[in-house]
Order: sequence, then structure tokens, then C-alpha cells
Amino acid sequence: MESRASMQHRYDHAVAGRPAPLAILDVPAYRANAADLVRRARGRPVRLATKSLRVRAVIEEVAALPGYRGLLAYSLPEALFLVGSGSSDDIVVAYPTVDRAAIAALAADPVALAAITLMVDSVEHLDLIEAAVGALRGGGAGRVRVAIDLDASYRPLGSSRIHLGVRRSPLFTPEDAAGLARTILARPHLHLDGLMAYEAQIAGVGDRPGGGLGARARGVAVRQVQARSADELAERRARAVAAVRAVAELRFVNGGGTGSLERTSAEDAVTEVAAGSGVFGPHLFDAYAAFRPLPAALFALPVVRRPAPGWATLSSGGYHASGPGDGLRLPQVFLPEGLSLVGAEGAGEVQTPVHGAAADALRIGDLVWLRHAKAGELAERFDTFLLVDGDAVVGQVPSYRGEGRNFG
Repeated sequence: MESRASMQHRYDHAVAGRPAPLAILDVPAYRANAADLVRRARGRPVRLATKSLRVRAVIEEVAALPGYRGLLAYSLPEALFLVGSGSSDDIVVAYPTVDRAAIAALAADPVALAAITLMVDSVEHLDLIEAAVGALRGGGAGRVRVAIDLDASYRPLGSSRIHLGVRRSPLFTPEDAAGLARTILARPHLHLDGLMAYEAQIAGVGDRPGGGLGARARGVAVRQVQARSADELAERRARAVAAVRAVAELRFVNGGGTGSLERTSAEDAVTEVAAGSGVFGPHLFDAYAAFRPLPAALFALPVVRRPAPGWATLSSGGYHASGPGDGLRLPQVFLPEGLSLVGAEGAGEVQTPVHGAAADALRIGDLVWLRHAKAGELAERFDTFLLVDGDAVVGQVPSYRGEGRNFG
């Protein structure tokens, strides 16, 4: 892997004279990461998770690569935007929607109706969708495609009181999934298209946390629990898919994430895997033992103060990631080496102090490079990303924000 000193030299040279804060995408790095996701998927098509990118030009480029098939959007308005932009004709919305206006827009657009699949996990979702389209469609041709969201969390010993993973869906058993499938088949405006089960406790939890002996012990415990969870889920997911397929055909069975591609793609019941964050390689993925994406999305903050020896103050920087309010969600000071955030202040809305031996070599106006904890959330902070190849800027692309879009 390229040294940090070499990266800093390249990036500083590429963006010299440009106003900061600014964000870049290292083109060779994100392309290498995208290829590695396909390798790790072991022949299973990868459905690209747009939430993890939020840059339409990159979404379209990666989705067109061999090994990728379709998009996994995070909201229905986003999916409608991507269909209208010609970005994809196969988009699964990963989360249920209660946006009646967007559902009505979907039902009124034959192109979108053929391209978009909504996620459901309850009769209430079915009722809401049918209420939004029934009057508009008047029983006309064409149905809204829906997919069943199966809860993939781990409940040791079958106890519902011990729940490891995100609280995502009330459908846990194969019988739960098959029951909703039968209900969908009885609805005249709906078509059952697929099934999804996202194992966040495996895909989204690093098994090699940084730190000392205590961290290593936590890593061992995480790996043990993840192995047990993966075994339980593989068996339960297979039974759920069989139960639903006894009722109706499924176009796809989606599972996995950047952190679990090898495990999930090995399951016979899964027809495709989802991934996206690994394209940009945010710093949360530094805590995984099986893979290490290249840092491909970075942002630079200028030094605006030198308050004391060993200290520098950067402009802005409070780009916290979603999730628990812990230090892992803060940006990581990446370049130059030898700098870190200050525990008492973290990353601030207007200024961010850093300290370390490397601070003494910094001057007012110099750049410090940071990585976001997550991937696509950085795009909510910048209108554009500069595309860097080698030590030169070779273009720039707008984020969703830069296109005037905010999908929540």
C-alpha cells in the first residue's frame, strides 16, 4: 500500500491553490475497491448501495462494471430521481416508505413502475401502498413491485429478549415471511418481487477493533458471535426463502453488505449481495480482519490557527457519522501522520483542534486530510468531489447535494 507521505504529497500537489474545505475521490483507489467487492462476492451479482456513495456519476460508473447488477436505494424519491436520470432500470428501495406522494408518482410512471421495488415488512405497509395508488390507478394495469424484509438479527437460544443486530423488521421466522407473501399475492395492486435480509451485526461490525489487549479480546468475542450468527442466519434464511418460494416465485434474494460479502455469497439461497461503502473505504472498515479497502474518499481542512507548539486548529470539520454517539463516528485525521483529534473537543462545526508532533511543521493555510467514519454521509457536506488521479485533478462531479437533492 502507498505510504501516507506519498499520498499527502500527491493530494497536496493536486489541489494546490484551491479553496478548502474540499473533498476528493481518488479514482484509481475507488475503482480498485469496486473490483475487489466483485472478487469478494465470489460470482454473486453485487447490487450497489447508493446510500454509501450519493454521487450519481460514481454510482453509474460502478454499477456498469462487470459483476454489478442493479441499485439498492435508500428512499423512494431517490429511486425516482435515479430512474428519471437514466441511472438504472433495476432499483430496490432498501427501507419501507410512507411517502404517499412518492408512491403515487411511482404508480403514475410506467418506466419507474417497471424499475423500482419497494420494501415491506407488514400489512400496514401494504395498506399504505394500495391506498396511495388505488384511487389514482382505478384498477388499471401494472402493479407495484414489493420485496419482503426478513429480520436478520441474532437471537441466541431463540430468545426475543436477547437481540444482536439492528431492529429492522418484525418478520423473523420463515412462517412470518410466508404469511406476508400470501397476503401480498391477494392484493391486486402488488407484485411480490423479492426478499431481503441484511445482517448488520456481521456486515456492519468490525471484528478487529484497534487498541490494546482489551480490544483484541473484544475482537475475539465479536468473531465468535458473528460466526454463530452467520450459521443461524444461513439456515433460517434458506428456510424462509423456501417457504416464500412455495407460495410465489422470487426474482431476487438479497443479503450481505461490504463487511460480509464472503459469508453471504456462499449461501445457496442468496441470489445477490449488496455493497457500497467499500467503494469509498471509510475508516470504520479499518477494523475488519478479512479485507481492507483503500482510502478513496477524503476531505481536506485548512489550518487557520497555531495556538501553541504541537497544536493546530482546522476550519470546520464536524462531520460526524450516524450511529452511536461514540468516538468511532468522528472523522479520522489521516494526513500528515502524527496528528489526532482532542478528546475534549472532537470535531467542531466551525473549528477542529488537532495535536501531535506533526503540528509543528504546519503553517497557516496548509491542508490536513481526514477520512469520514462512513462513506456516503460525507457527500451531505460537499456539493462537489474533485477527482484525483496521481497528483492531478482530472475532473469533478456533483454529489446529490450538489444536484440540489436531499433524500433525508
